Amino acid sequence: MNFKASINPETIGAFSRVLALLALALPAVFWFSRWANRRLSEKWSSHQGMLASKVILYGGVIMIVVTLIRELGFSIGHILGAAGVAGVAIGFAAQTSLSNFISGLFLMAEKPFVVGDVITVGATSGAVLSIDTLSIKLRTFDNKMVRIPNETIIKTETTTATRFPIRRVDLDIGIAYKENIARVRDLLLDVAHQNPHVLEDPEPLVHMVGYGTSSVDLKFVVWCVREDWIKVKNEMYEQVKDRFDLEGVEIPFPHLSLYKGEAMDPIPIQLVEPAPNPRKPRAKPRARSKGKT
Repeated sequence: MNFKASINPETIGAFSRVLALLALALPAVFWFSRWANRRLSEKWSSHQGMLASKVILYGGVIMIVVTLIRELGFSIGHILGAAGVAGVAIGFAAQTSLSNFISGLFLMAEKPFVVGDVITVGATSGAVLSIDTLSIKLRTFDNKMVRIPNETIIKTETTTATRFPIRRVDLDIGIAYKENIARVRDLLLDVAHQNPHVLEDPEPLVHMVGYGTSSVDLKFVVWCVREDWIKVKNEMYEQVKDRFDLEGVEIPFPHLSLYKGEAMDPIPIQLVEPAPNPRKPRAKPRARSKGKT
């Protein structure tokens, strides 16, 4: 093959177009993808901005690759035919990836959560960093990144904690049996009304859960905006404890009573002095010294 003969104005023009395409079109696709992400995130949501950005990026790169192949003189039909045969073989070897990809399409269409939401999948909780075609990425509260396949999201119960603008805070309160429940209810509601982060609508609620081993169990329910959930829960527990201490309301701890068998007749306890140890020798009495008269 004559290398010099292959270099002609047509070949030089093709390579020039290829270089120009790589130098201009590829950076333009990346820039437009980032611009679409920022623009749509401000106008709609972070999830839609990220999805549009990836569509533009992948679509632009595919168009550039197809154009490069044509400019280099290769037949698109032959390449597509070879790609189809290879795709069948790869499809059998990548069934898991295909399942994750299809599940990702369902997630993007259904949108049970968006980027920035706090979700719980199984035993893992965190904020959604990204929703990709094969997986989602979470940032846990102890600053770890967790990757969860999309197929797992579809098959597992998923809880979105930040779906709605307000959240309910449930507080478990135990009081002694001797306390007046109506008085304790009024104290708890007063604590809720004095907290500026607790919402008046829906209004706070106190209801009795049941009789515990050593306490009367109450459920104290207040509402707040979702951003203040952790703060309100901590504040309410502290304020309830301070108010109970101020008002003399007893928060009980477990007690244990022993009985010898008769109803309501406790085992008698008698305190006795310890018996002397027979093995221990007794101390000899000291002789008294006679004093002079």
